[in-house]
Amino acid sequence: MKTYNIGVIAGDGIGPEVVAEGLKVLRAVTAGEDFDCNLVEYPYSGDYYLKTKELVPERVIEEWRTLDAVFLGAIGHPDVEPGLVERSVILGLRFGLDLYINLRPIKLYAAHLCPLKDKGPQDIDFVVVRENTEGLYAQIGGFLKKGTPDEVATVTGVYTRKGVERAVRYAFDLAQQRAAGRDNGRPSRLTLVDKSNAIRPQDIWRRTYDEVAEEYPEVEKDYAYVDACTMWMVKKPEWFDTIVTTNLFGDIITDLGAMLQGGMGIAASGNLHPGKTSMFEPIHGSAPKYAGKNVACPLGAIMAVSMMFDYLGEKRVAQRVENAVADLLASGAIPSADSRSGLSTSQIGDMMTEAVSRQARLVETRS
Repeated sequence: MKTYNIGVIAGDGIGPEVVAEGLKVLRAVTAGEDFDCNLVEYPYSGDYYLKTKELVPERVIEEWRTLDAVFLGAIGHPDVEPGLVERSVILGLRFGLDLYINLRPIKLYAAHLCPLKDKGPQDIDFVVVRENTEGLYAQIGGFLKKGTPDEVATVTGVYTRKGVERAVRYAFDLAQQRAAGRDNGRPSRLTLVDKSNAIRPQDIWRRTYDEVAEEYPEVEKDYAYVDACTMWMVKKPEWFDTIVTTNLFGDIITDLGAMLQGGMGIAASGNLHPGKTSMFEPIHGSAPKYAGKNVACPLGAIMAVSMMFDYLGEKRVAQRVENAVADLLASGAIPSADSRSGLSTSQIGDMMTEAVSRQARLVETRS
């Protein structure tokens, strides 16, 4: 039996609660499968830092590289310097494991979840490929005369040909795969989102995109400046199929995308180094004001489990999790993807566990 070694970082705030439900679903959906999951827990969080003053050491990053995947809840504690633990854990993973792709599906499962008038699941089904290790998040910069009237803060955005090309190439491949997996005849389209008219160094994205595009003649080329992209995501979201964009812009537009699909509570992402150890997480924060109240929606964490299994090649298992989420949302059994659903965190986890188990029983009955 194949065993996947999966690191688990529950983190802060609502992180441990949603991770617990994600793992509950993981155990239910893998019962009876021909593979197993060995869960390796790590304590790194704001709370752990307050107790020990320990951040992630290099030996742990080395250990993470030996895993098949990492499942992360959320990082951020109100009593810790903002960004300190986040940089240690999240950037430790992204930079330490060179997770150069951030993959964010934006998919609406039930029309009543969408804040846009007359838009339904047929209109909102696209994915954002965000370059994940460069741009303004490269941590180049600092302060001069901090705390004085003459203070200067600088940050340098970095775009390398290698970094841009591997993100663009991944996005073209993904656009091609998405078209091949559809039966509705919808063409593959890859939209490059940048701001190269005002930020001229981003022309490296345009030139690289155009050069790589020559290898993918069947994928329709499309361009949008980031401000126009946000407008079209609201006005005509059905236009988008696959988007590729910079680190900062991807961070921003995927939060807008989460609102289109029903809220931060359902949104998940993968931080990928294709073919190597990768990390999966809900995109929401630690939301400390909701911590311990059993009200946070765990669907984002559960969808992160689905994405993780898809990445590991267990696509049938991944689809069972996604189908269960879609069915419970479309039926109204889970009326919303936020703390106002009237359902507790653990109740939603139990409903999901029953749903994936019911799917397994149906398969057994038919066979």
